[in-house]
Amino acid sequence: MTTLTGLSAAEVEDRRRLGLDNQQPPATSRTYKEICKDNLFTFINGVFFFISIVLLGLGRPGDVLVIAIVVFLNTILSLVQEVRAKQQLDQIALLTRPHVAVLRDGVEISVTPDAIVQDDVLVVRPGDQIIADGRVVGTGQIQVDESLLTGESDLINKELGDLVYSGSYCVQGLAYYQAEKVGSASTANQVTKSAKAFRRELTPLQHDINLIIRVILVLAMFLWILVLLSLLVGLSSFPMAVQTAAVVAGLVPVGLYLTITLTYAVGAVRIAKQEVLVQQANAMESLSNINVLCLDKTGTLTANALEVQTIHPLQGTEPELRQLLGRFAHSLTVANQTSAAIAQACAAPPCPPRLEIPFASSHKWSALAWADVGGVTILGAPDVLFPGDRLSPEILLEIETAIAHGTRVLMVAHSQQDPQWPDPTQAPRLPLELTPLGLVLLRDQLRPQSQEVLERFTQAGIGIKIISGDHPKTVLALAKQVGVGENLGGALRIISGAELAKMNPGEFQQAARETTIFGRITPEQKRQLVKALRDQGLHVAMIGDGVNDVLSLKEANIGIAMESGSAITRGVADIILRHDSFAALPAAFREGQRIHNGIQDVTRLFLVRVLSFSLLFMTSVIAGRAFPLLIKQNSLLTLFGVGIPTIGLALWAVPGPRQEKPLIPSLLHFVLPASLSLCLLGLLVYWGYLANQILPLVDLLQGTVALDQISTAIQRNKFREGIEVARSALVTVLLLASLVMILFLKPPHGAWVGGAPLSKNWRYPVMASLLLVGYVLILLIPGLRHFLELELLRWEDYGICVLIVMAWALILRSMWRWRLLDRFLGVSLS
Repeated sequence: MTTLTGLSAAEVEDRRRLGLDNQQPPATSRTYKEICKDNLFTFINGVFFFISIVLLGLGRPGDVLVIAIVVFLNTILSLVQEVRAKQQLDQIALLTRPHVAVLRDGVEISVTPDAIVQDDVLVVRPGDQIIADGRVVGTGQIQVDESLLTGESDLINKELGDLVYSGSYCVQGLAYYQAEKVGSASTANQVTKSAKAFRRELTPLQHDINLIIRVILVLAMFLWILVLLSLLVGLSSFPMAVQTAAVVAGLVPVGLYLTITLTYAVGAVRIAKQEVLVQQANAMESLSNINVLCLDKTGTLTANALEVQTIHPLQGTEPELRQLLGRFAHSLTVANQTSAAIAQACAAPPCPPRLEIPFASSHKWSALAWADVGGVTILGAPDVLFPGDRLSPEILLEIETAIAHGTRVLMVAHSQQDPQWPDPTQAPRLPLELTPLGLVLLRDQLRPQSQEVLERFTQAGIGIKIISGDHPKTVLALAKQVGVGENLGGALRIISGAELAKMNPGEFQQAARETTIFGRITPEQKRQLVKALRDQGLHVAMIGDGVNDVLSLKEANIGIAMESGSAITRGVADIILRHDSFAALPAAFREGQRIHNGIQDVTRLFLVRVLSFSLLFMTSVIAGRAFPLLIKQNSLLTLFGVGIPTIGLALWAVPGPRQEKPLIPSLLHFVLPASLSLCLLGLLVYWGYLANQILPLVDLLQGTVALDQISTAIQRNKFREGIEVARSALVTVLLLASLVMILFLKPPHGAWVGGAPLSKNWRYPVMASLLLVGYVLILLIPGLRHFLELELLRWEDYGICVLIVMAWALILRSMWRWRLLDRFLGVSLS
């Protein structure tokens, strides 16, 4: 019984008013301010800000408003997704928040860690975490594990006056400590500050898209310079230059980034139904890129719970041994997972012991003695209780066989003498004479469907690596239980942390790549293994649940945590498996594939538009003319050609293996032939219709009309009318070609297959048909037609446009099927 009384209620309130409490920023997730900052100040938003300044200088505030709306929608979508994830994660943290014991007014009470104030006197027992820096007070003594802070697993003795640090754990003993540093000043908060720091890990596809947008921005700047030079040398007038520069600004794919964000948000909503919480918007798409999946064993593959498999008596009967084990497990005052499993399997009433030595990893056994039973009962590791050859060969063979099958083996023994434990800060000593009573075989409970999940990933070509702090042979046996050995043809290479520690960097990287089972691995070695895999160009996912997994989760391309894991682990993870639903991983992987496939299609469609229009623009400026299309007409083509179709491409994408082709050859195969041919198509139609309007005037040059009169008539009347007709024909042809491009990108039938594989999805032709109907309605409604400055052509002209587009489609399909451009460039898609 302690004579310490702790603080009074009034003293606690005084310190809380002074801000001397244990409140600190939550370790579970970012603050709302951080979420807003990370989503507002992005590269793409910076690009759009630059474009907006240019447009304001060109006198185009309406276009700036459109960009502002796009940026606003994009930011809102990202904010809603991440705020939703934060709120769910904070709720999980609230439900799993631990309690600590503190003395207040001489009474021990249980409170949450944030209720602690400076100078509080806290009680610490085996298994408790120290939650504030302080000093031991009173007469108690404890041994603590500071490995989470120092990386050293040795137990450290603490007694009166010694410092204790938040983040360490009490392994054995009982003591009181007075809190000196609380909240953000504590050691644990300082050490884990970098672990809590938010990270944004871009996926390979996002890196590619950012590169594409940068290239397009450079192209736009080049085109603006071209417009300026054209104005300076007198090839274009100032109004024409402003008009052309504004069109160039429209080439930057503003809608591409919005579509990608929308795709991520829809994916997060879909996968939430599978008990998966997405903290990073791109997490699902990132998951589809992985080729190595690293897993912790305890708490990830296993349910962090033990079950008794067999009780084998060596003396007496099994019921007698079960009765003894039940009494032992139910009488412990310091329980652990092993004793909980035995208590569940062996029913018996508890009895207060006269002697108790708690289990500790330093001595690997525990002991109980009762007043009504002679001697002491000891439960521990067989090789510790009976080292050497003190057991019979038959018992040793049984123990070795069980260990080889991944079973944890404990020995129950009895002695007439009590263990020697004169100093609680030192390890106790076993009695000299021990009698073996029996063996207890325990097995880790595997996560439901863990074998099926790993088999699916292996079939998808993803390497599996199990990294654990347990003995390599135990991890190996577990791997075989979940079928990892079968998936790899039975060839499993195992290695220990001690062996890794002796390797040079080259050998370490080779071991990381070639080894499947890693045992006795420290938290820092886990991080090094993940880094070594990433340094070799692999996309790595790491699944963990404990504090020892935090470093490796942050190092991985994508971190996945269990809901039952520690708060800091959930906080740094990109994906959290609700209710520890390991079986949800394949569904998340398929959703990532769907997102990835959809974004690739969207990117291709945007690139065709940007490159074809850029080529069309450059040829026009070089010829000394403005861009053939007006801003409103260009906006119409953007909306019908890429705006609405890309939404369908993103939402209707299907999961499935991606075609692993290099980015540049893949884009060259589809985008380059389509862009070049579309540009030529536009030039031929525009100049062809323009020439058709001018030819009759050329005949007049052979007559008697004065040349200056003809020139004036051309400039003021016929030529202007010819341009309007040519523009309307060009809009019609480009819109029809854009709708055909959708069918080439997602072929509903084999006849359309050329640049992309067969999809058999007829929703795309339906969407293209509806867009065509929309364009026809625009032409038939005078108000809309005049607003877009379109001319109503003759029916035979529209028929000619259709025939031209059909011919272009046949030529383009032939170029894809025969790989004409690929062969010319010497590009291989393999």
